[in-house]
Amino acid sequence: MPDPRRVLVLVPFPMDADNLEKRRAQMQAVKLGPDIAFDFRPVAIAPINYVSQQDMLIADIGMVEAGRRAEAEGYDAVCIDTVSDSGMTALRSILSIPVIGAGRHAILLALMLGERFSFVSMWDRWRPLYEKTLAELGLQGKCASMRSADLQPNNQSLLSGREEEVFPVLLATARRCVEEDRADVIILGSTTMHEAHAHLAANLPVPVINPGPLTYRLADAAIRLKLSHSKTTYPAPLVPRLDLFEAMGAAVRN
Repeated sequence: MPDPRRVLVLVPFPMDADNLEKRRAQMQAVKLGPDIAFDFRPVAIAPINYVSQQDMLIADIGMVEAGRRAEAEGYDAVCIDTVSDSGMTALRSILSIPVIGAGRHAILLALMLGERFSFVSMWDRWRPLYEKTLAELGLQGKCASMRSADLQPNNQSLLSGREEEVFPVLLATARRCVEEDRADVIILGSTTMHEAHAHLAANLPVPVINPGPLTYRLADAAIRLKLSHSKTTYPAPLVPRLDLFEAMGAAVRN
């Protein structure tokens, strides 16, 4: 059997092995063959959370630093494990292998399944992340609403131990999107919410998109179809400066 195709999943925060397993648990939501393998890599450079323009800049740098050598390391694709799509466009400019962002592709899938979609998130401070991607895609008019459960997220332990508190509130929030805002599709507003997907999907009358596992399936499809992003849209830099990102990473690790 030939060596399996390899995908690098960039996790947007530094974390220990136990918390990284909570991210890796997203793999249970998709059935992929033995000929593809996924490695989960936490970044070294990251903000505390994604609530400001400064945070987004730091997140972009962290993702590029962590994924800049993915192609040279033998990976066939990269997945961005955050709905913010941090670092996606910059990595597309320096890599030729597919780079799949969770947010953009969740939106595009929603429009394959319905006419209007809503984001359901943990807190309202994530709203600018969705607004940015919608503006880039020109799809603001397709977004029925952005509603949050108004609960403090935890990007390390995720929802573990909080199911009884969080799941009913997320479900009530999603129902308002469907019943009041007329959403045809629900998008989970963060890959940190993946543990709630099965509960929401089983109790809502519309499709619920789980952005992280979606990227794994799309990476598999892109590799099999021998497709990647257009270098006309994402041109390579005239002078690559990967050494700058390497130096920033080394400074943080030391």
